[in-house]
Amino acid sequence: MSDLETTPDLEAAFQVWRRQRMAALAAPDGWLNIIGRYALEDGATRVGSAPDNDIVLPAGPAHVGTILQDETGVRYQPAEGGPEQRLALSKSAPPRFSSGSLLLEVTTLNGENALRVRDTTPIAPADLPDLATFPFDPSWRIRARWVRLAAPDRLEIDTSRAIRTTVEATHKAVFEHGGHGFELLATHGTVERPQFVFRDATAKGGETYPAARFLFGEEVGADTILLDFNRAVSPPCAFTDFAVCPLPPPGNVLAVRIEAGELAPLAH
Repeated sequence: MSDLETTPDLEAAFQVWRRQRMAALAAPDGWLNIIGRYALEDGATRVGSAPDNDIVLPAGPAHVGTILQDETGVRYQPAEGGPEQRLALSKSAPPRFSSGSLLLEVTTLNGENALRVRDTTPIAPADLPDLATFPFDPSWRIRARWVRLAAPDRLEIDTSRAIRTTVEATHKAVFEHGGHGFELLATHGTVERPQFVFRDATAKGGETYPAARFLFGEEVGADTILLDFNRAVSPPCAFTDFAVCPLPPPGNVLAVRIEAGELAPLAH
C-alpha cells in the first residue's frame, strides 16, 4: 500500500468495484442472460424459436435468420431481409448481431465456431445471484514483480468443457505473502490487463468456485504489476453452463488459502 492509500479509501473503492462487477454480469452482454451455445457446421443453419429451424432457441423471434459457414468464413442473413452480413471472426472480440431481444455472437475456439445467444430482457433483481466475498483484506493487494520469461511458454490448457487449448505465456508475477512464495503465470488477457487463472485451497470445499478463479492485473509496469486478490472473481462458467472457461496451469494451483475475492455463487 502506498503512502497515498488508506484502508478506508481502498475498501470504499472495493465496494464501488463490487457494484460495477454485478452490473457487468447483468448487462445485455453479461454472463447471466446466456440461453444457449450451439456448434456451427458448414452450410446454411436456420436459427429461431420456431420448430422448423436447425437451431431451435428457447426464446426470441420465431425466425432470426440464417448463418452460412464455408471455407471463406461466416455470414448472417437476417430473416426479415436486408443485406447479408459477413462476420469478422475474432477470438478476443466475437462478432455480434441482434434480433428482437436477442444478442447473438459467433465465438471461435480451436478453429471451431459456435453461436452463443443471450436474451437481453432485463433480469429481475430477485433473480440476480448473491455475490458474496471474503471481507476486504488490504494485505492481499500486492505489488508483485513482473518477470518476463526467458522464452515464451506454450502451454496446453484444459477448459470447463474438456476442450484443450494452447496458450502462450510471456510473464509471471512473483511475490511473497504470509511466508509463502508465489509465481503465477499470466495465461490470458492483454498486455495492459493480464489475466491469471488460479485455484487455491479455498476451492476444495466449494468455498470459492471449485474450477478456478480469475484475477486481472492492474497498473502494469516494466517490472511490477498490481494484483488485488480482493477482486478475484468466479469465472463465467460459475454462472452459466454455456460458457467455456480455461482452467489453471499446474503452477497456478496453490496449496494455500487465499481468503480474498469472490466466494462461489450459490447456484447457476
